[in-house]
Amino acid sequence: MTKFVIYLRVSRHSQGESGLGLEAQQRDIDIFLSTYVNDPELIATFTEVQSGADNDRPELAKALALVRTTPGAELLVAKLDRLSRRVSFIAKLLEDKRVRFRVASMPHADAFQLHIYAALAEQEREFISRRTIAALGAAKARGTKLGGLRPHTDLRNAALKAQADARATKLGTILAPMREAGKTYAQIAEALALMNVPTARGGRWNDVTVARALRRVEFTA
Repeated sequence: MTKFVIYLRVSRHSQGESGLGLEAQQRDIDIFLSTYVNDPELIATFTEVQSGADNDRPELAKALALVRTTPGAELLVAKLDRLSRRVSFIAKLLEDKRVRFRVASMPHADAFQLHIYAALAEQEREFISRRTIAALGAAKARGTKLGGLRPHTDLRNAALKAQADARATKLGTILAPMREAGKTYAQIAEALALMNVPTARGGRWNDVTVARALRRVEFTA
């Protein structure tokens, strides 16, 4: 029997109040527990509304303290970025001999893979931020008015587009070779599921989402 301390996190109060972000995380955790663990014991669940860039989070501190003082207990999060968006924080936890943690969406990942994934994710976020700034600068140079009645709309849209483009570029290194090798959309979806690669919304791949992603890759290239 494996003991788990569950940690859920959303960045905004609106996500916490709506339950959408929390529901998605709980769904992934339920899938993990029912599929990859025999007879799990749930000790406690801690929920936090705070940015993942903050290392000082009271609920996470409580969850980690419980893991450290409960023999055989592991911290369980839905996705790695729910634990932290900083690779330095992840690395420090991986070095803590008193803490073991699992990521529901990456059920077979070992410590080395988690460290690499955290580092790549941090680099991707930095790139998206720089790309957004460049996009806004180019829009301003063209005379596009930024702001108005909804001052954050242009910034948000630019950030979302930059994020989608960066994800498409990253996916292209996975999808394109499989498609060129003659794999069907369904076969590619199955391969992505085996590699624990989630869709942009955290769901499972199918032939439709694969086709849509490939179109996005071709558009971005």
